[in-house]
Amino acid sequence: MHRGVRPLTLAYKGESITVDMPGWYCDRSEESVHTGEDMKVSDRALNRLKARVEGLLGPEEIRRVRKKLGLTQEAAGRLIGGGPRAFQKYETGELLPSRAISSALALLERDPKGLAVLEARQAKDGGRRHDGRGARNSHPPARSGEVALTRSAAGRAARRTK
Repeated sequence: MHRGVRPLTLAYKGESITVDMPGWYCDRSEESVHTGEDMKVSDRALNRLKARVEGLLGPEEIRRVRKKLGLTQEAAGRLIGGGPRAFQKYETGELLPSRAISSALALLERDPKGLAVLEARQAKDGGRRHDGRGARNSHPPARSGEVALTRSAAGRAARRTK
């Protein structure tokens, strides 16, 4: 086997894209071995293809709009959604943005004043953090004698409150 690059064609909903895929290639067959870093090349290319086919913003467009709005990646994730590292992943093509994120950016690009609405909502919300699905990370406290369900790394656990 030798280290090299070969063309790889990816297809999605009738559209295709060809990328130069790095990897370890066999001299005697079509077999290949790819590292995690190699796979990022095809994963990002597939995300770009999906974005194009589905009408979502691509990594460069997301970065351009975020910069036009004067937001850091972390601030964009906090205000628009997805979390503090989401825009880093959108802009590298590591993560495909949702239709909601893509639509919000398209609207904000057209009318940047909408950013003030999001900032006011966040201020009203007390700056509490939200996870990427829009659910609150904090839960209201349970009343005395109630069982509050929480998630832990080990699974679900129940604890009795005082």
